[in-house]
Amino acid sequence: MDSIADMITRIQNAGAVRKEAVVIPYSKLKFAIANLLLKEGYISSVGRKGKKEHKFIEVGIAYDDGTPKINKAVRVSKSSRRLYTGFRDIKSVRQGYGDAVLSTPKGIVTGKEARKLKVGGEILFTIW
Repeated sequence: MDSIADMITRIQNAGAVRKEAVVIPYSKLKFAIANLLLKEGYISSVGRKGKKEHKFIEVGIAYDDGTPKINKAVRVSKSSRRLYTGFRDIKSVRQGYGDAVLSTPKGIVTGKEARKLKVGGEILFTIW
């Protein structure tokens, strides 16, 4: 199962039913993605809970006048087909209203940051 696709689906579904927070199983990659989404304003809070084997991430859903800030997230690179790109080939998402999330040697960054850092990587998903 694709854990990143599961994470973004859980966040989208929680926003669709107006929940305040959602719980996601913990991994370092998902925690880094959640912190990036917090920095970009797509979610309201991130917290790591639990101990040892039973860790999880609690993500607060951000709303803008009653509508969730995350309208849609699409997984680009899948377990069956990985998509890599150079920094020159990173396109804007939704004419600049969305973001592409990449896994690079500099860590998990958005497409804009990757262009600024001049580093390419695997396109994980796009979000708007």
